[in-house]
Amino acid sequence: MIAGVDEAGRGPLAGPVVAAAVVLCKPRPSGLDDSKKLSAAKRAGLEATIKRRCHWAVGVVDVAEIDRLNIFGATMLAMTLAVEGLCARLGCDPREVLVDGNLTPHGRRPEWRWSSRAIVGGDALEPCISAASIIAKEHRDALMREAARDHPHYGWERNKGYGTADHLAALRQHGPSPLHRRSFAPVAQLAFL
Repeated sequence: MIAGVDEAGRGPLAGPVVAAAVVLCKPRPSGLDDSKKLSAAKRAGLEATIKRRCHWAVGVVDVAEIDRLNIFGATMLAMTLAVEGLCARLGCDPREVLVDGNLTPHGRRPEWRWSSRAIVGGDALEPCISAASIIAKEHRDALMREAARDHPHYGWERNKGYGTADHLAALRQHGPSPLHRRSFAPVAQLAFL
């Protein structure tokens, strides 16, 4: 039993970082790929299939923790929370955890107890990581669409918290919201003006 792990939301100026962990079902869903390469409709369809047929969990780390730990530490925590959640659903530990990127939480989070391997570009190479990338992105995008209702100035339903021109213009005009990452330079510079 192999779990794939990926994250969404390392780069945005606002919102949480989300990681997902997935153990694929057999037969695995067809069409899996890096979530960034899929259309929104294809991603949504795959998300529903993965959630219905496979084992999955997410880990969400909020802005306060991102600012306290830094984004790298928060990402390692989100991945750990996702795998812990997956183990709780499975009732056992996976044999191995494949993590997208060049580092795993091993040795970086005291709770991490699983054999793991980092795979650069794993979200396009390993189907279980592809599935995790889809779950993480769809979950985070939904959170940002919801947050946009409470903070409509920033266009999060479109930019998902990334530093687009319209988001930066709104940030300059309205200042940072409680969901902005104060430790990120564009927000920090405006927060202290």
